[in-house]
Amino acid sequence: MFDWPTFLESLPLMAQALVVTLQTSLVGLAFGFVIGIAVASMRLSPTPLLRRLGGAYIFVFRGVPLLVQLLFIYYLLPRIGLPNIPPIGAAIIGLALASGAYIAEIFRGGFLAIPHGQLEAANLLGLSPWQTLTRIKVPQAIRLTLPALVNEMILLIKASSLVSVVGLADLTRVAQNLAASNYLFLQTYLVLALFYCLINIPLAGLGSLLERRLGRSA
Repeated sequence: MFDWPTFLESLPLMAQALVVTLQTSLVGLAFGFVIGIAVASMRLSPTPLLRRLGGAYIFVFRGVPLLVQLLFIYYLLPRIGLPNIPPIGAAIIGLALASGAYIAEIFRGGFLAIPHGQLEAANLLGLSPWQTLTRIKVPQAIRLTLPALVNEMILLIKASSLVSVVGLADLTRVAQNLAASNYLFLQTYLVLALFYCLINIPLAGLGSLLERRLGRSA
């Protein structure tokens, strides 16, 4: 039976945790977006060293579980002489590095799908590599890979539940604490699932809407 009084008492804490989860995920995604563009450009660089470095980055951060990356950043880095990282900092760094590897592969596919003639025309017009990247490659890659990018955003928000291992008071950590105090495990975790659905379902709908609009404009 659903305990409504307990649910209403816990709602403010869950709402605060929702804000923490959204902030951490969005900031991590923003940095991951930048990392992804840079690594994708390295993967397609004519310089062999840059291609190898980009490939190594993707191999490591796609191959090592996010949970291990978070533990490494939060617990191990201070032991080798680096300054202590606060939980939210470790969470953002971990999410950014992990999402950057996946976004890099998404953008690499988008960059390869751009007609080569457009890049040649940009070169003939005298555009710098930075101008070509920001004005031609990235906008078209976003249009071409939008479904995959939205899917990666949803996966990142769900993966953000792992940041609770570094002590950040996100949705998962707060739900665990509430369940441990009120012993309403099923109810609390059902509410937790509902909160994640409230984030991801509108995000998926927004992605579909943008995809249709971009398709019509194309």
